Amino acid sequence: MTAPTSTNVAKGDARVDVQAGVVHGDINFYRLPPNASPEEQFTFALKYLDARVRDQARELIEKAVAGGLVTAEVQFYRLIALLSGRTLRQLAPEELDRLAVICASLPDLDDRNEWVVGLKSIIRLLAPVRPAETEIVIKEIDSLDQRQRDDIYGHLEALLEGAVQDEMWRKSVALADFQRTAGERFTRVWKFFHPVPAKPRTLPVRPAVIAFRDWLCAGVGTAVFTLATVQLTMLVVARGAFDPLLGLLAGLTGLAAFCAGGSDRYYRRTRLRAKEAQIRAPRQRGREAPAGGYARKVDRLFERYFGLYVPQGTDRTYWLTQTAGIRRHLRDEVAELYREQGIKADRIAWLVRHLVSDVRGQWERDTLTAYREQLSVPARTRILHIGGLALLAVGNLWVVPAVMAGAGLSGAGWLVLAVASAVPAVRSSFRIVAERRRVVDDQAERDEKETARWAAYHRWCQKLSDKPSDTEMAAWLEGDRKVLVDQAMQQYRLHPSHVIAHAFIEAPAPSCKRARYPQGPWRYSRYRLLLFLLTDDGVRQASIDLDFETATPRTNQRLNYRFDAVAAVRIDGIATQQQTFELTLFNGNPISILVSAPDNESLQDDENPTKIAELSLDAAGLSHTLHVLEGVAAEGKEWVKHRRNRADERLTNIAKTTRRLLD
Repeated sequence: MTAPTSTNVAKGDARVDVQAGVVHGDINFYRLPPNASPEEQFTFALKYLDARVRDQARELIEKAVAGGLVTAEVQFYRLIALLSGRTLRQLAPEELDRLAVICASLPDLDDRNEWVVGLKSIIRLLAPVRPAETEIVIKEIDSLDQRQRDDIYGHLEALLEGAVQDEMWRKSVALADFQRTAGERFTRVWKFFHPVPAKPRTLPVRPAVIAFRDWLCAGVGTAVFTLATVQLTMLVVARGAFDPLLGLLAGLTGLAAFCAGGSDRYYRRTRLRAKEAQIRAPRQRGREAPAGGYARKVDRLFERYFGLYVPQGTDRTYWLTQTAGIRRHLRDEVAELYREQGIKADRIAWLVRHLVSDVRGQWERDTLTAYREQLSVPARTRILHIGGLALLAVGNLWVVPAVMAGAGLSGAGWLVLAVASAVPAVRSSFRIVAERRRVVDDQAERDEKETARWAAYHRWCQKLSDKPSDTEMAAWLEGDRKVLVDQAMQQYRLHPSHVIAHAFIEAPAPSCKRARYPQGPWRYSRYRLLLFLLTDDGVRQASIDLDFETATPRTNQRLNYRFDAVAAVRIDGIATQQQTFELTLFNGNPISILVSAPDNESLQDDENPTKIAELSLDAAGLSHTLHVLEGVAAEGKEWVKHRRNRADERLTNIAKTTRRLLD
């Protein structure tokens, strides 16, 4: 044995940063209906058992049995839930009593039901298996239905001792190695930690805002101009000459053409300036958005994806410089869209990716500034604008002399009044027409954006549609754990039959992502594991960092120590706030690791924080590990002997019952 040196798994700081958790919407995977029937209780118990939440599974199965649901299938899983992951001698006295009660309550078994056959296979494992019987027992298990066979190898691999345990462990590890990569794990596992994407939104079109002054100028100016024009027409008609009347008609036609061309030209230039402002590099802000706030997180999303989605053949720095204005404009739009909705920034990451991809696509197609060509003044507008002005001037050359000659002072007054009213009326009408056209074009752009965003949203939802279930996550994690235990045994040159018990302390690694189903345990993208192998010679311990998304483990530390080197084992803190596991050795610093962190943000209305914490710790196997290590800390090596002595008498009585059932 090698004595441990000073060590602290949490590196002197038991704090673990965990990214904000994801709760998968209204999934009813673990939501037990009120007043659930025994059949429903049993169905949900199987889900928890598959998720390795063994205590909750046992509780629900016992409720189903108490409600009158007593079938061979129920009894099969009743035993699986009770014995899962432990040897018979690891069972507490009350659990051995429950095992005896279950066995005593079983009727005579026959082979007419597949669940009866499976139940008999489990019962056969409760009696001592002689080495000569190992092959027979294994063949009997292998002949079972696949679900039953996988459940026995998946949960009861450590149940027995000796050669049969070695063989069952070998098959269990082979099954785990297959299951840990099944179901396209590496292309799907990240989706479990991805939040439900927020539905797309687009800013509403700003209604037309027309100043009262423009309405007044346009209305009064048009009225006064009409009055002046009528008076001028009467003066021209009174002279009885045809040429001035023709000139007046030409002038009015030219004014109409000038207004049509001028209003179109004014609108195009106004809209072009607004478009250019959207891509113009922004001025330096006085201060950045508060760190950790929603707006700052949106900033980071745009910075990240503009940095990643660089067009082919484009220098990154040039790309970022040229798109700074667009980036700021889009960032402000997205921040405004979701600011008051209580939506976290990671739920709109898909939208940011879509927007940035769209900008990159326009850049690569050279259409990012296509609006410049679209808003350029066409020849028709120029002809109307300039030609109308020319025709107005020609008409005035006919009208003005005729009016001045025939009416003198009054004619001059009406001419001045016509000009004075027409100028502000035309200017105001340009602004009114431009504002109304803006609304129409903005609505068309909004409709186009909305269609594109909904299409991107549906594509992303489709990509996430095969998100793993919680039981798949549990199966992958259990496979990883068994493979890690097997690798540790090989490193220490141990056979499974040499290991009295193995146990894990499972905790989230720093800066990991986490997610869960409602009423389900937390799952993490990266784990920090403490593996304990108890043998007759002492404890083998390994500290392992597991990247769950890539199934890549990294062993940080290996320790060997005697049973009597363990001074104390304890859990500090409250489950709903923060709990730290601490193992103290007589000649070393405490080994500590954070096993739970506070979680108040993700709780749904019908969830109890204490219950969620208990489920997560149950799935992590903390109670089993504490039971083993606390026994070692209290009794040292004698714990093994005492545990065997305390269990042997009860197991002898159970063996007698099982032989009666099998005869």
